Amino acid sequence: MTVDFRRKPPALTPLTIMNSTVALVDSFKFLGTNISKDLKWDIHIDSIVKKGQQRLYFLRQLKKFNLPQALMTQFYSAVIESVLCSSITVWFGAASKSDIRRLQRTVRTAERIIGVHLPNLQDLYISRVKKRAGNIIQDPSHSGHNLFTLLPSGRRYRSLSTKTSRHKNSFFPNAISSLNR
Repeated sequence: MTVDFRRKPPALTPLTIMNSTVALVDSFKFLGTNISKDLKWDIHIDSIVKKGQQRLYFLRQLKKFNLPQALMTQFYSAVIESVLCSSITVWFGAASKSDIRRLQRTVRTAERIIGVHLPNLQDLYISRVKKRAGNIIQDPSHSGHNLFTLLPSGRRYRSLSTKTSRHKNSFFPNAISSLNR
């Protein structure tokens, strides 16, 4: 897969490894996350929504057996929320509003089935970004550790300079702005 945002990308010669030509693809799955060559998350979110909808069936079945809300909430967080939040710190900041609404619709459906309020994806994203950023700040050997520099006041982190919305919506600028709130 080639990621190139130039208006007229050059024609590339085929890559050959041990006399085998590597095929060019538009997207691929890496550690359960679908990455496309334009770095948009439509394909990944489509697969997440589909998995979430499939798992809602089991939640409906649990409701038919009149299981307690606490047990159904545990099932939701273990089986459905875990799918919806898989690698959320990577893709959520750059996801489109319509994609986020589609994902949130799955959460609202689960709320109606269970009958309790569930955390929305925005809150889950912010808490996970803060947790991951905290782990990076605590680990001086992490390659992104030096991106979290405190301002002279010692209370806020220096914002990263971003020129493109793609970079602005990525993890590190979002993490710094979340920590500064």
